[in-house]
Amino acid sequence: MENQKLTERSSSSARRSLKRKLEEDLQDDRKVSPSISSEDGHQDLEREVRTQVEILESSFSSSESDRASSKRAIHVLSEFAKNEEIVNVIVDCGAVPALVQHLQAPPHVSEGEGSHMPYEHEVEKGSAFTLGLLAIKPEHQQLIVDAGALPHLVNLLKRHRDAQNSRAVNGVIRRAADAVTNLAHENSSIKTRVRVEGGIPPLVELLEFVDSKVQRAAAGSLRTLAFKNDENKNQIVECSALPTLILMLRSEDTAIHYEAVGVIGNLVHSSPNIKKEVLLAGALQPVIGLLSSSCSESQREAALLLGQFAATDSDCKIHIVQRGAVPPLIEMLQSPDAQLREMSAFALGRLAQDPHNQAGIAHCGGIIPLLKLLDSKNGSLQHNAAFALYGLADNEDNVADLIKVGGVQKLQDGEFIVQPTRDCVAKTLKRLEEKIHGRILGHLLYLMRIGEKVIQRRVALALAHLCAPDDQKIIFIDNSGLELLLELFDSTNLKHKRDGSAALCKLANKASSLSQVDAAPPSPVPQVYLGEQYVNNSTLSDVTFLVEGKRFYAHRICLLASSDAFRAMFDGGYRERDAKDIEIPNIRWHVFELMMRYIYTGSVDVNLDVAQDLLRAADQYLLEGLKRLCEYAIAQDISVESVSLMFELSEAFNALTLRNACILFILEKFDQLSVMPWYSHLIQRVLPETRSYFVRALTRAIQADMRV
Repeated sequence: MENQKLTERSSSSARRSLKRKLEEDLQDDRKVSPSISSEDGHQDLEREVRTQVEILESSFSSSESDRASSKRAIHVLSEFAKNEEIVNVIVDCGAVPALVQHLQAPPHVSEGEGSHMPYEHEVEKGSAFTLGLLAIKPEHQQLIVDAGALPHLVNLLKRHRDAQNSRAVNGVIRRAADAVTNLAHENSSIKTRVRVEGGIPPLVELLEFVDSKVQRAAAGSLRTLAFKNDENKNQIVECSALPTLILMLRSEDTAIHYEAVGVIGNLVHSSPNIKKEVLLAGALQPVIGLLSSSCSESQREAALLLGQFAATDSDCKIHIVQRGAVPPLIEMLQSPDAQLREMSAFALGRLAQDPHNQAGIAHCGGIIPLLKLLDSKNGSLQHNAAFALYGLADNEDNVADLIKVGGVQKLQDGEFIVQPTRDCVAKTLKRLEEKIHGRILGHLLYLMRIGEKVIQRRVALALAHLCAPDDQKIIFIDNSGLELLLELFDSTNLKHKRDGSAALCKLANKASSLSQVDAAPPSPVPQVYLGEQYVNNSTLSDVTFLVEGKRFYAHRICLLASSDAFRAMFDGGYRERDAKDIEIPNIRWHVFELMMRYIYTGSVDVNLDVAQDLLRAADQYLLEGLKRLCEYAIAQDISVESVSLMFELSEAFNALTLRNACILFILEKFDQLSVMPWYSHLIQRVLPETRSYFVRALTRAIQADMRV
């Protein structure tokens, strides 16, 4: 699909080039076309066109006066036809049949006039030129063909066979070839008609014509005829066009080698057999040579063609690289011409899929310019660069180089236009992730220890996203990767802080022990649950609490089993040991009832309305399980506005789960929090706890694995 899109773009470029060629010889005597902005102007124009058409219809003879009249009338119409706004008027006034008639020389009036025709070739040349201009509009192509233009144009392509070479002969042949090109452009039925009318053999023959402009016109026509037409392709090859086209690739005339490489590109597109013939005929080296051409269009076509060659087989990819294609392709990646960048990235993408080429492309400096192209707003260019990087990531020797220059961050941060590019980038990151072990990991740890600070940080950031959970401790604890990430929060660069937050979030997600929703830990002593029916039940009650002036009945055995705080109360030297009624001065009735319900049943529904008060009570009575439930409920309500207060709450009551949840929230919501005026103060407060948090988590994860 990529190849097809690129070839179509090449065809459109050739069409624009042809339009320029059709006009280039008449620039000196170009006249200003009349305006048709007003009704009167339109009527005047229509009258003028009809007058010229009538002259053509009445002057088809070999007399000198008629030939002169025809020549002048065609010239006027050609000047009009250069203005696309007037083309429809010319066609509507019936000019096409008259112009087609003048593609052929009229019969001689008498034998006495001899063989010389007045204005020989010039009338036919002007007619072919004008019809070519009219054919630029696709809606007129079939009309011109139906009027019988093709047989006459094909005959004009052969005119050199019956006449002595001259500027006039060269001109009529060239205009005929250009007209065929415009008629057949993106019109499959007309392409076929040209072949049926015998147009391909004379065009191939003209590739060897002495006049370079004729060669160029013939090649341009063959280029159009070959595009998406297998029968035409085959006939062009059967007519032995390839040797001449390959010679044209070596021409010093940029216009010649541009058209030649375009013909070959269209011949090989979606035609594996022709592609093999082209390579066997020796096209590879001259195409590689065109990468250094002074003509950017030739460079572009050569890069496209090399991408097509590279799809053939692995050997061809290797030969392209061995023959020196990589350095000029990489240089083209940095061209100001967007299409040059796109085509070179396309070729490198194909070449990079072969393992033998991957290290060489990276060694020649391909990684950085390819990464820069990911910022392009051109979807095709962006995708070609991503595809090339995907290939390079397959080579172990390129992994460290990609990471050193910030490639992982570039891939992660990119705003990719189309889904296939996003998929390709995801596969590239996955490919890199699969290679972070063994000697590659050892190399990266070495860089993280002795590299420049910017490289150390890039490595730490990349490893946070790519390393296996089992390697987290050795990377971030034993080799100080965690400190490199935390240092990013001291930077004044907002992106550094954002990258650090994202990396730490990834680390947290990989560590199985890190979760915002930690389950309540089991009690260190066997727990006794009397059940719901005994909550505030006087039956067998041996202790009473006074809460807000009301009695709450309880059972010592249940309280003793629930926490160290109650064991100290009833087994220690406190006055509550023998008291029948124990006053609870600082807890509301509803909160106390929920706490006791947890003690009696092991569970309780914690609403956000009472969660903080219940947390305070659970901390006071050392009920760790209840604390966890309260922390979880509070954590669900953390917001950008409240996270600072929630963190203070976690510190006040040593609420580790809530503290962890706050830290994760601060890391995850970097973009929303970083714009707050108090963010810098907050991050400095939480950094020490963040460090402790990750040290515990990463160490705990390894210990858990060892137990398993």
